[in-house]
Amino acid sequence: MGKNDFVSVEQISVGYGKTTVLDGLDLSIRKGEFVALLGSSGCGKTTLLRALAGFVKPDAGTIRVDGEDVTRLPPDRRGMALVFQSYALWPHMTVAQNIGYGLKLRGTPRAGIDRRVGELQELLGLAGLGSRKPTALSGGQRQRVALGRALAVDPSILLLDEPLSNLDARIRLKVRHDISALQKRLGITAVHVTHDREEAMVMADRIVILDAGRIAQQGAPEEVFNRPASPFVAAFMGAENVIALNGSVGGGRIAIDASDANAKAILPLDGRNLKSGGFEARFRTEGAQLIDDGMPVSEAVDALDLFGHVEAASYPGGAWRHSVRVGDDIMLIDAARPCAQGQAVRVRIPAKNLFLFNQQGRDSRPQPSSLNEGGAARVLEASHA
Repeated sequence: MGKNDFVSVEQISVGYGKTTVLDGLDLSIRKGEFVALLGSSGCGKTTLLRALAGFVKPDAGTIRVDGEDVTRLPPDRRGMALVFQSYALWPHMTVAQNIGYGLKLRGTPRAGIDRRVGELQELLGLAGLGSRKPTALSGGQRQRVALGRALAVDPSILLLDEPLSNLDARIRLKVRHDISALQKRLGITAVHVTHDREEAMVMADRIVILDAGRIAQQGAPEEVFNRPASPFVAAFMGAENVIALNGSVGGGRIAIDASDANAKAILPLDGRNLKSGGFEARFRTEGAQLIDDGMPVSEAVDALDLFGHVEAASYPGGAWRHSVRVGDDIMLIDAARPCAQGQAVRVRIPAKNLFLFNQQGRDSRPQPSSLNEGGAARVLEASHA
């Protein structure tokens, strides 16, 4: 455990039956840091959160908080509070009673409960709603009540289990800003589970991407987004267009061989650890431009040109999204104007928008697991109830 670490997860392993969900995972979190656990269903993110909270007992490893080993401590002795995806509010209680429930269990005097509940209602924009029942609130208001209940007990760590997934898109944008601003204002340490890439990017100081029970990459949002360490991370961060290339590495440059699907290109190595041979290239829909292949085209400089035909165009908002066939692959490319169906085009990807990896011999796109680890965790909890 480093001297600046507040939470330390050391070699944690968790399994359900014969299925390993967390596999010798290490993670350190600084005091006051907002960490987002990001990954597809079954990657282990919810299991890790529940292990931190004390609802899942690790098969191996240690969890420390501020230097204290809490691995075997019950949830109520860890100084943490968990905000559930489903809010888990008492329907027969008022807003004020829900927020103060944890304090009541602790035996806090009534005057102390009322004072703390009043502070939190004001802080969370719930002033004047204390006498309402949860059924009389909007989804965003209910989420704030759940957050207030968690904060009422002054936790040292706030755990958030996909708390925004039940909100509609417009409310979700506001509430995620509210939670992020509140976390920074209070200086509380937060661990947030989500499968939403944009949500993690906007809210977190650091993103931890999990894959099959291990950390695939972690870092500041802009670092993970712009410098993915693997094809899996690149795909998860939105670079889902993929094409196989061949070329050689030398002199700080990458020489891409021409083929039926692409033009010859010289690209900067840019510090990447690549070897000559086969490459897997990935890029985002907004990271390329479409050029009419029937028009005179200058040779690409520090960019890769692909040859294709437009199969379809649609307008999801902001730009036209084109489905372009390049060889046997289909690419999704955004452009300011629509191209006609069947039109021959060049797909030009600037080197800064192109993620290159040596071919690994397997499909590295994120795939849903047959085990939903959140559901498995709930089954395990029920079996010990």
